[in-house]
Amino acid sequence: MRSLLTQRTARLITHAAERPTKMARMDAGMKYNVFTADDLLTPVPSDIDIAQTRAKKMLPISDVARTIGIEDDDVNFYGKYKAKIALSAADKLASQPSGKYVVVCGINPTPLGEGKSTTTIGLTQALGAHLSRKVFACVRQPSQGPTFGIKGGAAGGGYSQAIPMEDFNLHCTGDIHAITAANNLLAAAIDTRVFHEKTQPSDALYRRLVTKSNGKKEFAPPMLRRLEKLGINKTDPNDLTPEEQVKFARLDIDPATISWRRVLDCNDRFLRQITVGQGPAEKGMTRETGYDISVASEVMAILALANDVNDYRQRIRDIVVAHSTTGAPVTADDIGCAGAMLALLKDSIEPTLMQTLEGTPVFVHAGPFGNIAHGNSSVIADRIALKLVGKDGLVLTEAGFGADMGGEKFMNIKCRASGLKPDAAVIVATCRALKFHAGVPVSKASIPAVEAVRTGFANLERHIQNFAKFGVPAVVVLNQFTCDTEDEINLVKKLSKEAGAFDCVVSNHWAKGGSGAVEAAEAVIRAAEKGSDFKFLYEDGASVKEKIETICKELYGASGVSYTPEVDQKIAGFEKAGYGSFPICMAKTQYSFSHDPELKGAPTGFTVPIKDIRVNCGARFVFPMLGDISTMPGLPTRPSYYDIDLAEDGRVLGLS
Repeated sequence: MRSLLTQRTARLITHAAERPTKMARMDAGMKYNVFTADDLLTPVPSDIDIAQTRAKKMLPISDVARTIGIEDDDVNFYGKYKAKIALSAADKLASQPSGKYVVVCGINPTPLGEGKSTTTIGLTQALGAHLSRKVFACVRQPSQGPTFGIKGGAAGGGYSQAIPMEDFNLHCTGDIHAITAANNLLAAAIDTRVFHEKTQPSDALYRRLVTKSNGKKEFAPPMLRRLEKLGINKTDPNDLTPEEQVKFARLDIDPATISWRRVLDCNDRFLRQITVGQGPAEKGMTRETGYDISVASEVMAILALANDVNDYRQRIRDIVVAHSTTGAPVTADDIGCAGAMLALLKDSIEPTLMQTLEGTPVFVHAGPFGNIAHGNSSVIADRIALKLVGKDGLVLTEAGFGADMGGEKFMNIKCRASGLKPDAAVIVATCRALKFHAGVPVSKASIPAVEAVRTGFANLERHIQNFAKFGVPAVVVLNQFTCDTEDEINLVKKLSKEAGAFDCVVSNHWAKGGSGAVEAAEAVIRAAEKGSDFKFLYEDGASVKEKIETICKELYGASGVSYTPEVDQKIAGFEKAGYGSFPICMAKTQYSFSHDPELKGAPTGFTVPIKDIRVNCGARFVFPMLGDISTMPGLPTRPSYYDIDLAEDGRVLGLS
C-alpha cells in the first residue's frame, strides 16, 4: 500500500519549479523570545511561575508556524498557542533535504531526577535562539498518570520548558483521549462479539451481521476483507452456503485468550485486575481482565511508529486481540471496528506544534512509556521536523528513560520502522545521579564525593559504550547543580572522553535557559556534522532468542538469559506465525541495566529471567517481560494532585 508520504512524490518533483518556495525551510532569521539578564531570576522560581510569567511574551502559534515554513492551509488551530500540523505539510516538503537527527536520552534514572526533558528543551533553545541554527525539539505528550502521581508535569523545568506548560501537561490536543476511546471501543466490541456468538444460533447471527438498519443485506468493508481472508470469493450475502455463513459469522473466540484490555489515562491500582460481565443482562459471561494506563495501549505504540495514514490504518487492522478455539489469531479487522477506531484517531496522527520559553518550535506527539513500550515520540513528527529544518538544521528527538531503554528502542525499533538514521546522540547525566549509582543515598547525594562519582561513572560509561555499538557518536551533557564541585565535573569530563564519548560538556540550562546550554549545543553540532556509522544491534533474520540475548549480553552486561517452558512455547509459536522478524521491545525496570531495580551502576554476571513474552502485531514488535512489570501504575501516598488546583483568575496551580 503506497504511503501518503510517497503518493505525491512524482507530482511534487514535476511541479517543484512552479511552486513558491515558502515551505522550503525554516527561516534562519526567525525571531525568538531570548531571555535577558533581568528575566533570569535567582533563586530560580517554580516551573509553573516561570511558564506563566513567560506566557505574556508567547508568540501566537500562527506566527511560529509561518516562520518555520508551514502554510496556513496545513495548520489546524487549537486555541492561540498550539496547533495540529496536517500531513499535507509532509507531502509538500518531501523533496527538501533533511536536517541532522539527534536522539536525547539519559543514564538509568534515579529518584533525584537527571533532567532529560529539560536538557532537550535547553539544547533546542541554545541552538535556535542563541546559535541561530534551524532546530526542532520532538518530545512525547505526558500521561496524566505521572502528572497527577509522582512527577507533577513533564514539560522540562526552570528556564527550559515547552509552553503553554499547563496545556502540555494536561489534555494538550486530546490525542491520549482519542487513543483511550479507540482502545476501549475495540475492547467493547470483543466482549460483545463473544456474547452474541454464544447467545444466538448461526443463521440468526449471520442474518443480523449482514443486515443494515434499513433492512438491506450488505457486507461492510471489513466483512469483505474477512471473506477474502477465509478464501470465500463472494460479495453478495445471499450467495454464501450455510457452511460458509457459519465460517464467516463465527470468530469462535476463546475468552481465555483475550489479551486486549481496557485503558484509562490515570494511575489506578484497583483496576489492575477486575471481573467484567457481572450484570444480569450478560447472562453469566464473566471473565477476569484489567485496565492498563492509556499510554501502554498498543494503539499508542502504533501512533508513534506509523509513517502515514495508510500505515496507521493497516497496523490497527493487524492488532491481534485474541485467538479462536482452534488457535487462529483474531484481529481488530476481524472484529470489524478498525475503521471506526481510525475515525476516532483521525486527528491524532497530526503532530502538535508548540514552542519553548525562548520561542523555538516543539512538536509534541505520541507518548508510549519507555519501560513497557518503546518510549519515543512519533516517526511522523521527526520526519516533518527534519524537512522543516533543512540540511543545516538539527532535530532533537527525546527517548524515554536511559539509553538502555528508550535509546536502544529508538535505534532498533523506531529507526527500523522509519528508515531514518541518527547522526548523533546526547546522554544526560548528573554528578548526583552518578553518586546514587555508587550506593550513596539520596539524602547525601549533594555532598561532595569525588570517589563516589568515579565509582558511579560505570553506569554512564556503559551507556557511552553502548552507543558506540550502534556507530553513533555520543555527547555527554552534564546537567549542572549548585552542589557540583569542580573536581567532580572535571572527573566526569575526563572519564567520559576516555570511555569514548565524542565530548562531555557542562550545561546550566535550568537556571539560564538557552544561554546556559550554548557550549553543549556547539558540541552537539560538531558531533552531528561528523555523522554516524549507524548500524542495528541485530539483524531482522536473527531468531527471537538471538535478538533477546544480544540485547541482554551486549547492552545490559548479562551473562545469560533464562526462559520458562511457557515462554519457550510462545516463542516457537511466534516464529511459526511469522513474527520472528519483528524487533524486540524489552519490558523491564528503567532503574537498572538488569531486570532487578536494586542492581545499580553497571552490574555484570547476572542472568535475565524472561517470565512472559507477548507480541504486538500492529506495532510489530515482540516484547519479553523481564520481571514483574505493571502496565497500570498506582498512586503514591502523597500524590502530586494535592498541589494542583485552579486559581480564581483561571491559572492552573501546582504543576511542575
